[in-house]
Amino acid sequence: MTLRGTGLWSFELRHHDPGEVAEAVAELESLGYSAVWIPDIGGDVFAPLENLLGATSTMTVATGILNVWMHTAAETSRWRAGLPDDQRERFLLGIGISHAPLIDPQPGMSWTKPLATTSAYLDGLDDGGVPVDARCIAALGPKMLELARDRSAGAHPYLVTPEHTAAARGILGDGLLAVEQGAVFETDPDTARGIARQALAGYVGLPNYVNNWKRFGFTDEDVEMLTDRLVDGLIAWGDVDTIAARVQEHRDAGANHVCVQILNEPGAPMNRTAWRELAPAVV
Repeated sequence: MTLRGTGLWSFELRHHDPGEVAEAVAELESLGYSAVWIPDIGGDVFAPLENLLGATSTMTVATGILNVWMHTAAETSRWRAGLPDDQRERFLLGIGISHAPLIDPQPGMSWTKPLATTSAYLDGLDDGGVPVDARCIAALGPKMLELARDRSAGAHPYLVTPEHTAAARGILGDGLLAVEQGAVFETDPDTARGIARQALAGYVGLPNYVNNWKRFGFTDEDVEMLTDRLVDGLIAWGDVDTIAARVQEHRDAGANHVCVQILNEPGAPMNRTAWRELAPAVV
């Protein structure tokens, strides 16, 4: 699978009313976005994927990511095999190891050995007939990036800076590098950073992200205080041109594809206006 251009990463496309989602994603395809990405924190991820695939005809639909603890490789492979040929060709399976604080409290689950667990899941996908170029890995650190390079199409890093993108490109070689970029359509610094901090608050207790931020120069104080330095490094905020400039920084650093996540106040409706306004500047 060859994935280029700009996509959108969206909780809303996973969790909102299926009819509204189908209408929205059809519009996104017409606007020129090359992909949409949806998350997985458990529950039925396959029905929302089928809704997105059924409402589009050319766009890539991807998981960002499918949680390997929540769906077995055999289950995932069977679902993929049951898709119509044209939809199967447009589906990119992004998988990820998730985080110990989220997995360990789950009955019967124990988050251990991320590399070995991910590798075993890839073995299962091999057995299930999922091609290497139809899957990618949520990789941040060097070893996981190497696994993504060697056993998948490439990597889907989340909450990273353009500096991370450049380092990831150095490890991945020619592989896919599909980077998520959070963005707030707001020019007032206090308001924009407030929205960004609300979005980041749920991630500062997850070691995978924190360790990666520190790897690229952020400090304990940056993380604990959610400083402007950390917020501005991870989340683009401002007008369309400012957000488009951050997307271009990732491209210049080596990203094949950037998927933008528009952040809003909690409980806000699907922000289709922002998606429309961004399209001419990035697609």
